[in-house]
Amino acid sequence: MTNTDQLNIYVEALFDGAHLCDQALYLALGECTLCVRSNSSEHIEQLTRYFSHVAGPAKTPDIEVIAIERNEPDLGIEFIDWKREPGKSGRKDSYVDFSGGRLVRKVRTGMVFLQSETQRIAAGPCINYDNQVINFINAQYMNWLQNRGWLICHAAGLVEHGRTLGIAGFSGGGKSTLMLHMMENPEVNYLTNDRLFIRAKDAGVEAAGIPKLPRVNPGTIVHNPRLQELIPAAQRETLLAMPNEQLWELEDKYDVLIDQVYGPDRFTVEKPLGAFLVLNWKRNSGQPLKLQQVDLSERRDLLTKAIMKSPGPFYQFTDGSFFNDDMQLNEQAYLDTLANIPVFEVSGGIDFDAMAGRINELLD
Repeated sequence: MTNTDQLNIYVEALFDGAHLCDQALYLALGECTLCVRSNSSEHIEQLTRYFSHVAGPAKTPDIEVIAIERNEPDLGIEFIDWKREPGKSGRKDSYVDFSGGRLVRKVRTGMVFLQSETQRIAAGPCINYDNQVINFINAQYMNWLQNRGWLICHAAGLVEHGRTLGIAGFSGGGKSTLMLHMMENPEVNYLTNDRLFIRAKDAGVEAAGIPKLPRVNPGTIVHNPRLQELIPAAQRETLLAMPNEQLWELEDKYDVLIDQVYGPDRFTVEKPLGAFLVLNWKRNSGQPLKLQQVDLSERRDLLTKAIMKSPGPFYQFTDGSFFNDDMQLNEQAYLDTLANIPVFEVSGGIDFDAMAGRINELLD
């Protein structure tokens, strides 16, 4: 059996007789055009609402993604668990490699994704699990960036005065909360929530984001007046009655539609990187907020545990091979790229108001 034959077998199994509708979604992502097609016009409309801030005209795409709305696929094969990153627990992704491609199965939902150089397919209850389809779409743009020399960072990105501030942090450190706090300033634009890309150029370091909206937990929503409408009033009262520690740990993600919450024209695709912030503060620390510039070559812990990010199971190299969960990331590449970028560590107690007041200082 040839590589093409095996690929076609999996493509046919995932389609399961489905026919694509005429409607399509085109995304204008800087120099990249991505097209999304589906057998479900309802799902295309769902994705169109989400990606409205980057929707573009129909044109020949660089990347095509197909989403097949159907029951959970059963391909009759045994998937291998993808190793979670340090600090993460539980089963999330599983995968199977075949000649020329990879199948990825989401353990919790049963959604199956096919990744190859020519085919990119999501199959399963796409409408119910639209966030996983959105992540798959973003993964294709992330591949496009990384194949062109961009490095992936586990960080948010804001733009003020034409320069980007990257905001990294340890798990539960509040980078999304701080970012949305800063969005109250009308001169601040949104670049990215959780995946920031950086690339060194002759004139400095570029920063780019992906069209993934912020996803925040109830603890962020109930204490931010602009976001409170995301949760019904009665539920907000129940949440506010919870102990702060319990509320902070509560995981129940909500998408924040930036253009609806903060107004139009608050998105930026790419801008020079001006500074990097690493949130290493603690709840109930009892210490005042402290902001200190650091040298990442001497603070590898901040680099490896807060800034660097694995490309994940969907990443396909330019030669067609795939990233594996036992591959090591290139620390030196990050150090070289960030060598002339001021990096600051935030320690002490968590204080969003105080930190927001220091952001201009960083970019100046």
